[in-house]
Amino acid sequence: MITGASRGLGRAIAVALADAGADVALAARSKAALEETAHLAARAGRRAVVAPTDVARYAEVDTLVQRTVRELGRLDIVVNNSGVARVAPLVEMTPEDWRFMLDVNLTGVFNGCRAAAPHLIAQKSGKVINVASVLGQVGLPGYTIYGATKGGIIALTRALGVEWARHNVQVNAIAPGWFATDMTHEAFANPAINERLTRDVPARRIGRPEEIGPLAVYLASSSSDFMTGQTLFLDGGHSAA
Repeated sequence: MITGASRGLGRAIAVALADAGADVALAARSKAALEETAHLAARAGRRAVVAPTDVARYAEVDTLVQRTVRELGRLDIVVNNSGVARVAPLVEMTPEDWRFMLDVNLTGVFNGCRAAAPHLIAQKSGKVINVASVLGQVGLPGYTIYGATKGGIIALTRALGVEWARHNVQVNAIAPGWFATDMTHEAFANPAINERLTRDVPARRIGRPEEIGPLAVYLASSSSDFMTGQTLFLDGGHSAA
């Protein structure tokens, strides 16, 4: 089950998991974009369920989980990837901006974990992959609220990984740095912004969406059975600099 699967990193993760042999349930708000992802996943011969979902609403996420189990037979992997960003100095942000990003970015992860919990715990196996951000650890002006929500994901992942270890359910996070996606396209199309942001990245480039897939497959596989509560930074060295 992959949320935010309609585009960008969520789509790349969904396609990589399908290529590795997983049937996928694809969730986001745009049905048309989800169908495009489903078409890409189906090329690997896997089943793809399209399930328009607002991750900020627990009832919708619970329905998503139930549908995944019903149509695919079981639930083994949960990827909580949905995310939104509004960029501005904090003094220009509103309480509505705070609630919007908190509801999608952090509450959405809680909803995905909580709705999946009875299934994963009952079968005594499962993989949860939460998508955080390098900005959950590295500060950047204009991203105060966004960074707070992503930092919350890192803390939630750490605690839940410890809590669910006894159930043989591993909970880890990927914290991407700057990647070429629809969300970042406008910023990186501006030469001045591009230069400013890539200056912080020792690799001196941004990531390609297809580079996140192999890491997601690793975290979804039995190869990562002894890893839990961890956040892996895929950021060209940004967080280490």
